Amino acid sequence: MKFIRETKDGAVILLYVQPKAKKNEIEGVDEWRGRLKVKIKAPPVEGKANKEVVKFFSKMLGAEVEIIRGETSREKDLLVKGFSSKEVLKKLGL
Repeated sequence: MKFIRETKDGAVILLYVQPKAKKNEIEGVDEWRGRLKVKIKAPPVEGKANKEVVKFFSKMLGAEVEIIRGETSREKDLLVKGFSSKEVLKKLGL
C-alpha cells in the first residue's frame, strides 16, 4: 500500500482530504495520488477540517494522531503514534 509507511514513531498515513462533505468517511484509495481519500464534514476554515481529521482518525483507530505535514493543503501526512502500518490497516479494514 503506497499510502502508508512505517517510521520510528509509528505509522504515517498519506491522506487526500475533501472538506465540506455530507459526512466523515474514508472513500478509498486514490491510486493516482497514492493517498487515502477521506471526506470530512468540517470546512477548511481556521483549522476546523484539520481538527476534524485528527478527531476522526483518533476515534477510529483508538490512538493518538497528529498532522505532521500539509496543514494548509488537501494532501496531509498523518502520524499514528505507536502503531505499525499493519495494525493501522487492520483497524481501517483495508
